[in-house]
Amino acid sequence: MTNTDSASKITAGHLARKAVVYLRQSSIAQVRHNVESQRLQYALKDTAKAYGFAQVEVIDVDLGMSASSGARVREGFKQLLASVALGEVGIVLSREPSRLSRTDKDWCHLMELCRVLDTLIGDADSIYDLNRLDDQLLLGIKGTLSVMELGTLKLRMQQGREAKARRGELGRALAPGYVMDADQRIVKDPNLRVQQTMAMVFSRFEVVGSIRQTHRWFHDERVELPVNKAVRGRFELRWQLPTMSFVKDVLSNPLYAGAYVYGRRPIKVVIKEGQTIKRQRSVQEPENAGVFITDHHEGYIDWSAYQRHRDTMRGNGGNFVQDDAALAVRSGHGLLTGLLRCARCGRKLHIRYWGKHGTAARYLCSGDFDRGGSYCLGFGGATVDRRLSEVILNAISPLGVQASLVAIAQSRGEGSDKRSALERQLQQARYEAERAFAQYDQVEPGNRLVSEVLEQRWNAKLEEQQRIAQELDALKDAAAELTPADELTLRELGRHFAEVWNSDACAMTLKKRIARTLINEIVVDIDAAQQLNMVIHWHGGCHTTFSMKKPMSGAVVHKTAIEDVELIKRMAQRYGDDEIARVLSKLGRHTGKGNRWTQARVATVRRKHHIAAPAAMDPDILNLAQAQKHTGVSDTTLMRLIRANLLAVQQVAPYAPLEIKRMDLDSEPVAGIIGHLKSTGRLVLTGDPSAEQAHLFQENQ
Repeated sequence: MTNTDSASKITAGHLARKAVVYLRQSSIAQVRHNVESQRLQYALKDTAKAYGFAQVEVIDVDLGMSASSGARVREGFKQLLASVALGEVGIVLSREPSRLSRTDKDWCHLMELCRVLDTLIGDADSIYDLNRLDDQLLLGIKGTLSVMELGTLKLRMQQGREAKARRGELGRALAPGYVMDADQRIVKDPNLRVQQTMAMVFSRFEVVGSIRQTHRWFHDERVELPVNKAVRGRFELRWQLPTMSFVKDVLSNPLYAGAYVYGRRPIKVVIKEGQTIKRQRSVQEPENAGVFITDHHEGYIDWSAYQRHRDTMRGNGGNFVQDDAALAVRSGHGLLTGLLRCARCGRKLHIRYWGKHGTAARYLCSGDFDRGGSYCLGFGGATVDRRLSEVILNAISPLGVQASLVAIAQSRGEGSDKRSALERQLQQARYEAERAFAQYDQVEPGNRLVSEVLEQRWNAKLEEQQRIAQELDALKDAAAELTPADELTLRELGRHFAEVWNSDACAMTLKKRIARTLINEIVVDIDAAQQLNMVIHWHGGCHTTFSMKKPMSGAVVHKTAIEDVELIKRMAQRYGDDEIARVLSKLGRHTGKGNRWTQARVATVRRKHHIAAPAAMDPDILNLAQAQKHTGVSDTTLMRLIRANLLAVQQVAPYAPLEIKRMDLDSEPVAGIIGHLKSTGRLVLTGDPSAEQAHLFQENQ
């Protein structure tokens, strides 16, 4: 680059400004491993000084960044354009034109600025003055060739990858549980421990039906899974407790179902703020991928099981998917959660929990409530769950004995998943201990610097082997053999399945799994007569109808009777809560919940219905005891006067206190009759025929 022709293009005006050396490599891998290219690019700084530039600036912030269309914005290139636009740059040096740009847009922009501001461009071959037509043509051709080179290489590589992928031969980093054999075919990992633990992920999900519960089982049982870890530029298999995302990726990966899939995340180029940006779309379904080959290799599950697991996970999305109900089996009290569908709008019914303890289930269809409307329908869950439980029991009770026999067969099996995993882990620990001993045994005894380290490793492997063996022995001791009495108990449970179902010991999660196994969904509607009409869609294609009265809410069912409220209103004007409770109890009345009336319960009804407490008693109105004291006669005499309709009396309700006015006691004829009684000792009632009858014994008169 120091030839006479190139140097002659550099003028004093160029030397008065600074020289900029621009460095770029397309990927981080090139930065780490292709260090010779970096060395040649950094050497351009010495070249600029040889040309006579006193100030040289090196821009290397774009190392590891692509310059192709849709790549991220290059801050270093933006800095270069800004310096050129300000007239600060006399020459731009780069190892080759492709380092500056791989797109026509950026290339033309830089060339236009350099031509207008008289800035030179230099590469490994020459210096170019864009105000000269020959240099402009030559540099333009180089830039065009650079762009075409990139496009051609990318097209060839992409076509090669796609052709190989269509044959199912494109080698990539395989998920744990698979390796590539000598013929570049995907096969199961020959390590039996890897095969067993990966198969265990699918078997546990089949049982619990939830990613989170599957993840918790592996942590609770301390069962490790194989995970690919990047170590020194390549993947190595490491054993560790799985993360929830790892369990989800395993269950979602069609590779484990024997399918070869390529192109599940296609690239989409968009324009944002004048820049072309590459965006990777979300993961597509395997069937919509660019390449989809079923039965490509041996799977851990078949394709039908993969589809069933995928549907289960999609339903378990809860708040993270566009679904109207959370379908995962949880421990809430709603048996039919996720099974009910509204017959009016087709939405899944939500479940809400109410009550003092937050356990009273209520099923609701949101309708257009979120848009300012109302709910489609809603009803209490406890009664409906009980009635549907009867339907489920009628369907499966005949199979109870068969289920007991299956449980007995499983109990007699080879053992739990954890036991099998520990057995494989113990085999591997023994192998690693033997290998550590072999390494230690090969070292000369006098070489203590090496033998001590290898001895420590051997001891660590032996301790690990002993720990696993002890854990396995403890697990075997805990798993007792099934006795004949246990078999008899299991058979009896099958015969009395309904009692087991209704027992408090039967977990709600188990009931829900049974319901999900039998029922696909239940379409429900409410008619004008408040009747719940359901169509039960069973797995297998059968449909049955079911109707019941809509359960009334507790506020309606346990509402105080209107007659009782009216009685409390009338009596509350004069009597206290204790007297009102006595009258209600005498009448045989009960509260809305069926309890006997007490002073506190009467007070609660008064507060609820805003019934005021009794005011001060009217002194001119007396009860029977007060009237007896006022007149000085017995209550029997007063009652005879009342029955003879000589003394007026009022009574709010049967068994309520009698109300007698003071003025009626002090006026005729009551006052005269009472006065005659006190003076003669005889009670003479006006109109009483016994008063005029002659006495049988005159001597006694």
